[in-house]
Amino acid sequence: MSRPDPVALTADLVRCASVTPADEGALDVLQTLLEDAGFECTRVDRGGIANLFARWGSRGHARTFGFNGHTDVVPVGDEASWSSPPFAAEIRDGVMYGRGTTDMKSGVAAFAAAAVEFVTETPPDGAIILAITGDEEGDATDGTTALLDYMETAGEKMDVCLVGEPTCPSVMGEMMKIGRRGSMTAWVTVTGKQGHSAYPHRALNPLPALVRLMDRLASHELDQGTDHFDASTLAVVTVDTGNPATNVIPAECSAAVNIRFNDLHSGASLSDWIRDEVARTETEFGVKTDLRIKISGESFLTPPGPLSDLVAAAVERETGVKPVLSTSGGTSDARFVKNHCPVVEFGLVGQSMHQVDEHVDVAHIRQLKTIYARILRDYFA
Repeated sequence: MSRPDPVALTADLVRCASVTPADEGALDVLQTLLEDAGFECTRVDRGGIANLFARWGSRGHARTFGFNGHTDVVPVGDEASWSSPPFAAEIRDGVMYGRGTTDMKSGVAAFAAAAVEFVTETPPDGAIILAITGDEEGDATDGTTALLDYMETAGEKMDVCLVGEPTCPSVMGEMMKIGRRGSMTAWVTVTGKQGHSAYPHRALNPLPALVRLMDRLASHELDQGTDHFDASTLAVVTVDTGNPATNVIPAECSAAVNIRFNDLHSGASLSDWIRDEVARTETEFGVKTDLRIKISGESFLTPPGPLSDLVAAAVERETGVKPVLSTSGGTSDARFVKNHCPVVEFGLVGQSMHQVDEHVDVAHIRQLKTIYARILRDYFA
């Protein structure tokens, strides 16, 4: 078969309006390409989410290289603000515009093209797995986790995995991820007693309690960072009363905080701390509280070693730039893969992801494909 063009493949994927949880044919595009190249493909759909598992080579091989990525995208926002239709994949002056061009259909296309070319021209003594989900931008409960559940049941195993998320802040090749901070959100509602603001002694104002709690949480220094992680952060993201009247003390108010934490903490330890502070506030102010906590992911680190060395060397050979090993940014599906095998992330410049007129330099798609191809050659050498 002819060498697949990663740019054309990116465009085909972008033209599928796969806003989470819709797939709109994106995984069919990939499955057709991969099956034609001899990959065994299995759909692992769950909970209304489309997922694709593809393997080249038998399970008996000693080495299996895995790739994880997603074809779902965030909503387009105000479509009228786009300079071209968000799912048209229009190319102007060497730049492709469209939702998902950066995050991360180009990454999926680059790896798929590299893998197909590699197994077709120089079949390796090993296996290659692609685990592609349609639920990374959403709740992520039936995406990569469903694929990993399937792999465990089917006896499938990746020895190492590369996640193709955009990792470079501004220059191609400048950064790769060897871990991610944990993420959690806590919502708290404080209930007092409504009353007239001229007679505060007849009411129980929940706002001073909530404000004091938010101040204690926000002013507390969680840590000063570790060898591979920046300091953990807590941000107050909303405070709400729903009270338009200045002469009424409200009965209830609520707030939420988001924490991004390093490897000095766990979701459980931070949850315990928040619960203690909430209980302290209840006792001091005599209010009632309701607390809800969601842990989106724990912090993790793949220590620098053979996998990060492999990826960094390939990036430097193809770009001339030595990537920084980082744990910055938000969460990714690597937080699930890390329970299965060592995992690192490398992909494109991510400056325009999730924005109006999201775009990617066409030359970067081709460059990413050559980087992924070198990683595969070096891994199986």
